Amino acid sequence: MRYAEITGWGKCVPPAILTNQDLATFLDTSDEWIRTRTGIEERRVSAVGTSAMAAIAARNALAAADVDPAEIDLIIVGTCTPDEIIPNVASKVQKEIGATGAAAFDLNAACSSFFYAMHFATSTIRMGMHKKVLIIGAERLTRILDWTKRESAVLFGDGAGAMVLEASDKEVGLLASKISCDSDARDVLSLDFGMSFDRYNFDGVMPFNFEGQEIFKRAVKGMSAAVEAVFQETGLSMDDVDALIPHQANKRLIDFLAKMCKVPDGKTMVNIEKYGNTSSATLPIAFTEALETGMVKPGDTIVSAVFGGGLTCGAGLIRWGDRVTPLQNNQMTMESHGQSALELILPLFEGSKAAWARRGE
Repeated sequence: MRYAEITGWGKCVPPAILTNQDLATFLDTSDEWIRTRTGIEERRVSAVGTSAMAAIAARNALAAADVDPAEIDLIIVGTCTPDEIIPNVASKVQKEIGATGAAAFDLNAACSSFFYAMHFATSTIRMGMHKKVLIIGAERLTRILDWTKRESAVLFGDGAGAMVLEASDKEVGLLASKISCDSDARDVLSLDFGMSFDRYNFDGVMPFNFEGQEIFKRAVKGMSAAVEAVFQETGLSMDDVDALIPHQANKRLIDFLAKMCKVPDGKTMVNIEKYGNTSSATLPIAFTEALETGMVKPGDTIVSAVFGGGLTCGAGLIRWGDRVTPLQNNQMTMESHGQSALELILPLFEGSKAAWARRGE
């Protein structure tokens, strides 16, 4: 039987850091207010587009796997913040890294996008349709936020992460997964900036709706059901779990999942304090850092759970292979563009204020 082994991993986080103290200089908030509610202390702000971050993360993952880009036969980029509507981000990544033989498409399940990509990449490898797949989660969320809205503006950051999945006879990789969508609540996390958007009457405000309490409640329900489903499918139990690597949306939600999965102390990957919620990028960045810190050991059984706009949900059981170190240096970083995070964000904040003023609100 074919399996999809994770052979490469890598990340790209912008160098510009926006701290809670920076946010307090222009928003009615404080470091304490943000940390106690979310666990976030800082986040990254990109001066370049989603595709540029995705390409760096992709190169790092390929280096870790020691795979030539020409060997990749499929690229899936999970994102809800593409550089443009057409062409897709995946085609830009294909061009940038030289993976000329790969099919390439984007997938948008909001914060669940990377896990959805892992689910479908694993399926296509198991069916024998592809042998080496590059999956990426990449977001430039700071460009779409309404920076006058404290409740949502403090939560998000930019970044990208990637994995290489290869066909294998070993029973490793994503062994079981469950994905779903609670469309009754699709409007509690939304951004009205698609084909329904009136570009001729655009006043500068992109209405980002974020109903935190409702999202939290439905996320808990959806992820709990997904985790239970994959345990039933595999016959494993909470006692078999070595590590929890979840979507990094809120520290309280991560703590809930850890308690539910009975994960031992120190075996839950948490890095939300450094990056905030990078949407589809949180999972591959978290996996990369779990490997870099030694949290993941050869043969470990890992639980992952995600949720995102839609409301999409997913969970999976992953068995890690024998290798936990990269075969080549996978630490390529993004160049600094000479602007601080605050210098990048303040024009967006002023633009949001001006747009609301034009509306008379």
